[in-house]
Amino acid sequence: MSESSFQDDVIHELGDDGLQEIAGVLGTDTDGARETVAQTVGAMTGGLQEKAESGDDEVRQAFAEVAQPPLQGVATLGGGLGGLLGGGMMAGVLSKVSKPVADAVSKKTGIPAPTVSRVIEMLVPVVLAVFARRASGKGAPTAGAPASGAAPAEGGGLGDLLGQILGGGRK
Repeated sequence: MSESSFQDDVIHELGDDGLQEIAGVLGTDTDGARETVAQTVGAMTGGLQEKAESGDDEVRQAFAEVAQPPLQGVATLGGGLGGLLGGGMMAGVLSKVSKPVADAVSKKTGIPAPTVSRVIEMLVPVVLAVFARRASGKGAPTAGAPASGAAPAEGGGLGDLLGQILGGGRK
């Protein structure tokens, strides 16, 4: 699979139906919805990356949690409720950044912030799904890679994890 941007993956995960639904919320066509989703997701991931790199422990833990292998057995109970329980800490972190993201996207696009907030609410489960897929898809152990469970609690591995999940890495 070729390297695709995180925004592309979210748009792909949304599919035509999701884009149609967002277009309806925005009062635009699917191209307008696609552009707004890309800007919104870019602002969300940029905000998360900034917070993580500045040492925000909650964001760092949320990324580490996303990178963990899926839970088995009893621990999975309740995981089917809209994906938010399965998103755990990351769902909470995403909801915390949603207001500043909505304000930023609103300023950039002219779309009212409450409308952008509705779009963000629709995007959170999709963003969580893409985070999880990217973390697990590229998180397979390789020679020299840390064992699962050795998610980056220390600063050194966080950039690698962010690059793995968000794509592109740090420059």
